Amino acid sequence: MKVSTIADYISRFVCAIMLLTALSGCIAAAIGAVTVASVDVVHDRRTAGEYFDDGAIEATFKQFIVRDSSLRKSTHINGTSFNGIFLLTGELPDENTKQQITDYATNIQGVRQVVDETRISGKTAFFSRTNDTWLTAKVKSILLKELQLDATRIKVKSEYGNVYLMGIVTPEEAGQVTQIASGVRGVVRVIKVFEYQS
Repeated sequence: MKVSTIADYISRFVCAIMLLTALSGCIAAAIGAVTVASVDVVHDRRTAGEYFDDGAIEATFKQFIVRDSSLRKSTHINGTSFNGIFLLTGELPDENTKQQITDYATNIQGVRQVVDETRISGKTAFFSRTNDTWLTAKVKSILLKELQLDATRIKVKSEYGNVYLMGIVTPEEAGQVTQIASGVRGVVRVIKVFEYQS
């Protein structure tokens, strides 16, 4: 059964409004791709409804973690949604917790596919998370500066120096974005979580 309550929808709507108001290397980075079934809402290739749905999915997942004290204490987990593709990143203590998180994410209303990039390990240090936040901002700013493509169509997430790229793009756009991101100082690896259009 899909996870959805009135409270969840309200929190999702609030989260989406907050997202709308937000500010829409020396060593070559490795490039990977995650298999996916093939931000500013004005420029986004998602519909307005899909944009809000993604915000709602992320808010629902965040509430699930916050409400469970054991998960809140033992994990560092992030959920990022783009067009119903839900990316999980972060650290989990064991396989049982990993399965619990994945099962929940799969059943959130609106999730079409879960891409699990979590790892089993201790929680990362604050400095590491701060570095990832800085790296995400840096990649976003360079994409905005260098691309003719409206970079708000690309969602960027960083974990341990790995940069995940999400969006609905053409193969040519994917190549441009990946090349630019992989050249940013501090990026260890670029992982593409794209959906492609002709």
